Amino acid sequence: MTASKRLRMGAILGSLFTGILIMGLKFQTWRLTGSTAILSDALESVVNVVAAAFAVMAVRAAHAPPDANHPYGHGKIEFVTAVFEGGLITFAALVIAYEAIRTLLAGPVAPNLDEGLWLILLAGGLNGMLGAALLMIGKRTESMALVADGKHVLSDFLTSMGVILGLGVVKLTNLAWLDPVIALLMAVVLGLTGVPLVKGAVDGLIDAADGTLLERLRASLERHRPRELIRFHHVRAMRNGRRIHVDGHVVIPEFWKLSEAHDRVHAFETEIVASVFQEGEIEFHLDPCRRVYCKSCEVESCPV
Repeated sequence: MTASKRLRMGAILGSLFTGILIMGLKFQTWRLTGSTAILSDALESVVNVVAAAFAVMAVRAAHAPPDANHPYGHGKIEFVTAVFEGGLITFAALVIAYEAIRTLLAGPVAPNLDEGLWLILLAGGLNGMLGAALLMIGKRTESMALVADGKHVLSDFLTSMGVILGLGVVKLTNLAWLDPVIALLMAVVLGLTGVPLVKGAVDGLIDAADGTLLERLRASLERHRPRELIRFHHVRAMRNGRRIHVDGHVVIPEFWKLSEAHDRVHAFETEIVASVFQEGEIEFHLDPCRRVYCKSCEVESCPV
């Protein structure tokens, strides 16, 4: 297992075990306070733990190399996990909204805030550190599952901080109705996190154009292009988890022999893969040059 893979597995396992600890802290806080807002925060932590468990399986599966049945690798399983996690976040938002509205209609009771708040503060701090670490490692290793989990955990951190501030206002004002209202606001924040996460993952599953990746690829092609490679066109990129597949056309001098063209273009492809992404391949179709390219051609000593 490479260092990058060990880093991803360590991060996602750390997310799972830390998530279980945080969930326990939040449910203990709810038991002590009876707060609807804290209950909603605890329910969101259940989603975190379930999502982290699925992410462990996804990251392990994504490590498998390409095979006869999966020639582009197994990376898209991470997009499936991100869809699942985004769906869980959205579902949690609906459950929290239902509980908050039910409490408002039934008549809210002021929570007991004299004890237990330090537990939710500790849980929130752990969530903040965990989310930042997952997001950083996910971006560094190009793992959609880790990025999704990191965004989810950070959203949980923000909602925990909102709960703490809101319950501080409840304690100062003794306005019991603020407790379910805070929970309702949490539901809105979670919904705004979950829906875009699902959309981004679905875009990955259906191979939507990745403008950032294409721009990185274009810049690298121009930066490393030797003069003998005249022009690139019809370049496309497909992300399969961390693995990137690129295909396109490259215009080469028409007087090159086939073996020479193959060797030069293959060496160029290898250089681009190393400079743009961590895993993947590039396949260029070779187009012989035409007279229309002569004005912009940089090939020296051209016999044509």
